[in-house]
Amino acid sequence: MSKLIARTIEDQVLENLVPNKVVVLVGPRRVGKTVLIHQIINRLNEPYLLLNGEDLDVRQVLAHRSTQHYLNLLGNSRILIIDEAQKIPEVGQILKLMVDEIEGIRILVTGSSAFDLNQYTGEPLTGRKKTFHLFALSEEEFNQVENPIQKIANLKQRLVFGNYPELLKLPNTDDKRDYLQELINAYLLRDILEYENIRNSDKILQLLRLIAFQIGGEVSNNELARQLSLSKNTVEKYLDLLSKVFVIHSVSGFSRNLRKEISKGRKWYFYDNGLRNVLIGNVNQLELRNDIGTLWENYAISERLKLQHYQRTLVYNYFWRTYDQQEIDWIEDRGGKLYAYEFKWNPKKKIKEPIAWSKSYPESRFSVIHPDNFLTWIAG
Repeated sequence: MSKLIARTIEDQVLENLVPNKVVVLVGPRRVGKTVLIHQIINRLNEPYLLLNGEDLDVRQVLAHRSTQHYLNLLGNSRILIIDEAQKIPEVGQILKLMVDEIEGIRILVTGSSAFDLNQYTGEPLTGRKKTFHLFALSEEEFNQVENPIQKIANLKQRLVFGNYPELLKLPNTDDKRDYLQELINAYLLRDILEYENIRNSDKILQLLRLIAFQIGGEVSNNELARQLSLSKNTVEKYLDLLSKVFVIHSVSGFSRNLRKEISKGRKWYFYDNGLRNVLIGNVNQLELRNDIGTLWENYAISERLKLQHYQRTLVYNYFWRTYDQQEIDWIEDRGGKLYAYEFKWNPKKKIKEPIAWSKSYPESRFSVIHPDNFLTWIAG
C-alpha cells in the first residue's frame, strides 16, 4: 500500500482554518498528525510558517511575547502551523496574543497529549479555537486502498494488530508486534509519566492489562485498586490520564430510572485493538484465539467512535444491563431516539432483542452488528 491515504477530516480542518481563529488537532502519538499537516500544506496556495514545538530554539523564539516580534517572525506569511504545540510553555497565551493582534492570521496547532494541549490552550483560547481529533486509520479511510476482497482478509489482521498507519509498511508479524510494544513504552507511557511526574509505570501497565482482560464487562474501580494495591483515587486518576492520551475510553450504564436497570457501572475499551493485544501478550491470528467476540466488540466500537467524531455527531453512548442479566452491548442516544446494538462476529448467530428493553423502550431500534453489515454501520 504505497498510496498515501487521505484523512477524513482533512477537508474539515482546511475549511476551519479561517482568519483570527486557531484549529487544534489532537490525538495519540503516531496516528499521522504530522503527515496530515504536510498534506494540508500541499493544498495551501499561499506562504506559511511551519514550526516544531519540540525544537528548543522555537520555544525560545516564541517565548518573547510581543506582537511586533511575531509579525517579524511571520514575515509575509499569515498562516502559522505548529506541530507538537503542547511542548511550548504558555502556548495558549501566545496564540491568544497572535489571533487578537495580528489581522488575518490563521493558525493550526497539533498536540499528542490531550491533557497537555487542553491545559495550555483551553481558557486562553475560549471562543477562538476549534478542536479536531485524529485517530488511527479508519475502515472508511482504508477503502481508498482496498477492494472488497482485500478488506475481508485485512479486517482479520486489524482485529489483531489494529490500525496505526506505520503498520502498513510492516508485513512481518514480529515487526508489527515490536512496533506496538515500542509505541507503548516509548510514547504512550512517556506522555503519562511526564504528567505530574508520575513514576509508577509498572502499575499503569498492570492497570492496562487488567482492563484489557475485562473488555465488554463492567469494571469495578474498587476491585482494580485492590488488585493493584493502590488507592481507589489513584486508580481513577490513572484511568483519567489513560483516557486523555487516547489509550482507553469508557461508557456508563443507560437507565431511565427503572428499578431493574444498572446505571452505576462502567465498561472500558481500547481505542486500538493492537495495543490491547500486545498488552496481554497475544498477537495470534483469529483462528487460534478464544477472544474473537471481545476483539470484534472493541474494534466495532472504536470504528464507530471515529465516525461519530469525524462527523461531529451529537450522541451519548452507553451500555444497558438489568439486575436479572438482560443486556445490550451498545446504546446510542441521538436525535431524540434510542438505538441499541449487539456485536457478533458470526453473522449467522441469531440474537433477539431483550424483552425488558423492548417493553421499556418500544420506540427504539435494535440491530446486530456483524462483519456483513459492519461497513455500512461505520460509514454513516
